[in-house]
Amino acid sequence: MTLFPRVFLGVVLLAATVLAQCSPQSESEKVSDVRKAAEQGDASAQFNLGKMYSDGRGVPRDYTEAVKWFQKAAKQGHAEGQIGLKYIYIKDQSIPQDYAELVKGFRKRAEQGHAVEQLFLGLMYSRGDGVTQDDAEAVKWFRKATEQENANAQYRLALGYSLGDGVTQDDAEAAEWYRKAAEQGNANSQFFLGDAYSFGYGVPQDYAEAAEWYRKTAEQGETKAQNSLGISYWRGQGVAQDYIQAHMFANLAAANFTGEKRELSVKLRDGIAAKMTPEQIAEAQRLAREWKSSPAQ
Repeated sequence: MTLFPRVFLGVVLLAATVLAQCSPQSESEKVSDVRKAAEQGDASAQFNLGKMYSDGRGVPRDYTEAVKWFQKAAKQGHAEGQIGLKYIYIKDQSIPQDYAELVKGFRKRAEQGHAVEQLFLGLMYSRGDGVTQDDAEAVKWFRKATEQENANAQYRLALGYSLGDGVTQDDAEAAEWYRKAAEQGNANSQFFLGDAYSFGYGVPQDYAEAAEWYRKTAEQGETKAQNSLGISYWRGQGVAQDYIQAHMFANLAAANFTGEKRELSVKLRDGIAAKMTPEQIAEAQRLAREWKSSPAQ
C-alpha cells in the first residue's frame, strides 16, 4: 500500500460526496450545470468538473481533462484543486507534470499553516519536484505538519532520521516518530516500528512488540508485514511457533510480491510446508483464502 493516495483521497474525495448521491438520471444534467459554472470561472465548479472526469461520473473518465480543470481551480487558489491535481499526477504518471505550479499553490497554503500542504511541500523538496532538491528544507516542512499531528508527516520525519536525510541520523528519534505515526494507524510506520523492535534499532530488541506491529500493518494488507509475520511464526519469535500461521502469511506475501521478493516468499512458504502435514497445509491455504476475502482486505 502506497502513502500518497491515502492522503489525497482523504481530502480530495470530500467533494465527491454530493456527486455520489446523484441518481444516474441526473448525472448528465449535473455535468452540464457544473460545466457552465466552470467555464464562467467558478473555482469550485472547475474542481467539481475535474472530479467528474477523474471519477468518470456523467462523462467518460479522462485524466487529461481532469488535470485541465484542476489546474484552472488551482490557479485561483482552490485548495482541493491543488490537491486533486497532485493526486492525478500520482495516479497517472503519463500526464505531463507542472510541479512548479503545484509548489506555488502548496507554498501559499503551507505558509498559512495547512498541514496537508506542508506535507506536500516537504515531499516536493524531498524529491526535487519543481524546486531544488533539499532534504533539510523538506524536513522543515514535515516538522511543521507534525505539529498538527499529521501521521504521514510523522512518518516522513521518521524516515529522515532513519536515513540521515536532512537531519543527523538517529535511530532512537526515528523510532519515536514511527511510534507517533503508527499509533495513528500509519501502515508504513507500523511496519518500520516492527523492524525497529525486531532488530533493536533505537529501541530494545523485543520480538513480541515487533510481531504486534507487524500484525497491525499486515491487517491493513501490507505485503512486507505479512512476510515478516510469517517469519515470526516460523521462528517462534514473539509468538508461539505455528507453521499453519507461518504458511498462511508467507502464502499471502508470495501472492502479492513480485520479482525477487516473491521468490524469497515462495521459498519461505515451501520451506515451511516441508515441515507440515497435508492437513495442516490445507488449513493454512483455507485461512489464506479467508484472509483475502475478508472485508478489511
